[in-house]
Amino acid sequence: MNAQAVVDILMIVVSAATPLLFAAVGEIVAERAGVLNLGLEGMMIVGASTGFAFAYTTNSTIVGVVAAAVCGAALSAVFAFLVIGLAANQVAAGLAITIVGRGLANLIGSSFVGLKRSRAWELRIPGLTDLPVIGKLLFGQDFFVYGAVLLTAGVAYWLTRTRAGLTLRAVGENHTSAHGLGLPVRAIRLGAILFGGACAGVAGSYLSLAYTPFWSPDMTAGRGWIALALVVFASWRPWRALAGALLFGGVAVLALAFQGLGVPIPAQALNAAPYLVTILVLVLLSARDARGVVAPQSLGVAFIPDR
Repeated sequence: MNAQAVVDILMIVVSAATPLLFAAVGEIVAERAGVLNLGLEGMMIVGASTGFAFAYTTNSTIVGVVAAAVCGAALSAVFAFLVIGLAANQVAAGLAITIVGRGLANLIGSSFVGLKRSRAWELRIPGLTDLPVIGKLLFGQDFFVYGAVLLTAGVAYWLTRTRAGLTLRAVGENHTSAHGLGLPVRAIRLGAILFGGACAGVAGSYLSLAYTPFWSPDMTAGRGWIALALVVFASWRPWRALAGALLFGGVAVLALAFQGLGVPIPAQALNAAPYLVTILVLVLLSARDARGVVAPQSLGVAFIPDR
């Protein structure tokens, strides 16, 4: 295998990792605030359908991305109403949002099935993009990829180096104490949920505007669930989520490569490889958690103020 072939494979790995990274970073913010959002899959699929619908109708990728982010945030607002306003069980509410999101996405995208549009634009810097081997890998990706990396860096800095980020983490660790100190727990969690929903919507729009680019029902194919596992894999740290997204993306690409090479393994088993790796990672992480790596203490616990 020559160097260019390796670069081509790495390009595909980066593409497969990008939607996982968007969704995982948004979920890290939500979980750091103490909210477990199992509705990621539903928000992603709604983002994919609305993003493609708006982009195709207006012939603008940017409009599609913005629409996907808004719709993802809107669906997350419903989730926020359930878990913050009504103190509903976060697991049940998240699963309900996923089911609703899948149905809503199929309704929105019903008239766009099979349609195609031009792929999202890619960066091109004369003299750099044309460099042999690494030029296209580093300076020829689409804007989603660079946006995902910038988002990761921004969230990592915000969570650890700013007062607002430390406040959000305090809410996630002990919302009762945070409330006692006068922090607006509900408002902070609402903002975290909306941010996570917007990121999930953008992740979905990447699938329909850059990764394929077309709309088809259930095109997220469980990526929302993988993103949830990725958050645990990353120990709720954005930079580790980047490494984990590349790992999971690489597993998915490896399965496709095996199919192309005619490896005598059933296609169904190869397609299941990313999810089998997800289960394996979660098992290993459970053992690690027993040695002291724990989630935010208030994660998944409903907040009911006593005054």
